[in-house]
Amino acid sequence: MAGCAVSLGNSFSFAVRTVAENRTHKPSSSAQLGFLTSQLSGLRICSTPSPKLPTPIVAAPFHPVVARRVCPFTGKKANKANKVSFSNHKTKKLQFVNLQYKRVWWEAGKRYVKLRLSTKALKTIEKNGLDAVAKKAGIDLRKK
Repeated sequence: MAGCAVSLGNSFSFAVRTVAENRTHKPSSSAQLGFLTSQLSGLRICSTPSPKLPTPIVAAPFHPVVARRVCPFTGKKANKANKVSFSNHKTKKLQFVNLQYKRVWWEAGKRYVKLRLSTKALKTIEKNGLDAVAKKAGIDLRKK
């Protein structure tokens, strides 16, 4: 074995030399080279970084973009509830908001706006108008 270097991550790498190599070369001080001698395996370990070794590239985990089940106008979100059986055994369940995709006429913009909103927000928009509800919720209806 002609001596090899092993990299563990980005910041730590070590070089390995066999005892047979050390006998053929001139003896040198362990303190000068920064080598540590292993008593069990007869290997010498160097703690200096090796510039020849590439650092491994680790890909980030893929997280798909998922629309949240929250109404942007009212802030309604899923409710945690119990599903109760005939024997009165309770199991947890989620009661989701009734979200609908709806094209709503925006008078100030003179066009339709496609929104994903709850049916409660739709009733509020019919009562108060889209501009007033969007302003209260802090939503900008202009295209970006």
